[in-house]
Amino acid sequence: MSSTPAAPVRPPGADAAIAPLTAEAVAAVQRRTRGVLMAGQVLAGLGMGATLSIGAILAAEISGSPAFSGMAATSVTLGAALAAIPLARLARRAGRAPALATGALAAAAGAVVAMLAAALASFPLLLLGILLIGSGTAVNLQSRFAAADLAAPATRGRDLSLVVWATTVGAVSGPNLIGPGESLGAALGLPDLSGPFLFTVVAQSLAAALYLVGLRPDPLRLAEAWRAEQRLQEERGGGAEAVVAAVEHQPSIRLAVLSIALSHATMVSVMAMTPVHLTAHGASLVIVGFTISLHIAGMYALSPVFGILADRLGRRPTILIGQGMLAASLLMTGLGAESEGWVVAGLIFLGLGWSASTVAGSALLTDSAAPERRPIVQGRSDLVMSAAGAVGGALAGVVLAALGYGGLSFVTLALVALVAVAAAITPRR
Repeated sequence: MSSTPAAPVRPPGADAAIAPLTAEAVAAVQRRTRGVLMAGQVLAGLGMGATLSIGAILAAEISGSPAFSGMAATSVTLGAALAAIPLARLARRAGRAPALATGALAAAAGAVVAMLAAALASFPLLLLGILLIGSGTAVNLQSRFAAADLAAPATRGRDLSLVVWATTVGAVSGPNLIGPGESLGAALGLPDLSGPFLFTVVAQSLAAALYLVGLRPDPLRLAEAWRAEQRLQEERGGGAEAVVAAVEHQPSIRLAVLSIALSHATMVSVMAMTPVHLTAHGASLVIVGFTISLHIAGMYALSPVFGILADRLGRRPTILIGQGMLAASLLMTGLGAESEGWVVAGLIFLGLGWSASTVAGSALLTDSAAPERRPIVQGRSDLVMSAAGAVGGALAGVVLAALGYGGLSFVTLALVALVAVAAAITPRR
């Protein structure tokens, strides 16, 4: 008797566009996914950069007090934190494309609400709009994890960091759209200071369309299918690799979340108080703007370098390199608080340390979480990261008033020390 070979089993989530699943086909989808995510980051950055810059000014004008200008940044951070888990759950149920598109559309809707708030001179409505715009920040954060869905472990840090790097374009160019946005708004008869929000509406809407059209097949769904197919092949061959890969390593997850969150809190605490410190010591707005621009460049421009280091040296060594740069930064700003040159140098190292720690920590988190739970674990990490930044920014003002800028830098060194010790004592997988 002859038997007919059984048809290949197609794992759940497989896409007809990739049939059969092969390493070459998955790599091709990963390259396209990475390009789409980088383009989405550029679009989102253009809209967010203009919004964040004008939001503080509009908040002060509508509220009638400069004391409320910081509520804009607080609302964005809170919006990102509130959106992190819902978007992660949506990604787990439906895939990355619907989750990222939903967040982008929520940010576009928030920009419309902010424009309406400017027309009605309603401060609560403005905060609601900026809160929704914070969903765009959540999309920004989750895009780096989407870049890791199909990435090979050996290049996961690099792929993730390239998406982070793409943020540079929007972060640097976005604030320069305030002037054109105001001119466009005036031409359309919009209220003062509301024109730049038009760029947010357009950019976030285009980003949502790009995610829905470009992320096909969906990277998260395809990654699930690819892992299922590999697991099936390994089980047939008697291998145990699939079982080992599916086990979470909780100590590494905790280390990754801690390094991402505390590095972010360190960065936000010092960065947020730097303009206040510089202007109080007579620095011009040109110097302040130049310092923050160099800091932002440090955050994003060299992220591919740190991604490659994370792949070649390892996640933990790169996290420790990042903490070393953060420590150097805080010593510069602490000991050289009265020198503009040292403060500028410190802010550059602050951005570099944040970049190395965030890229390596994100790669470690993805490595350590069980594949089927990664979206939720990643969403929780983003929630903790945003919350840590909000708390750090809020407490930084209190510490600055009590101890000064140098004192703030020395106090923040405790966060760096905590991450360094955790990296040293956490057991390896």
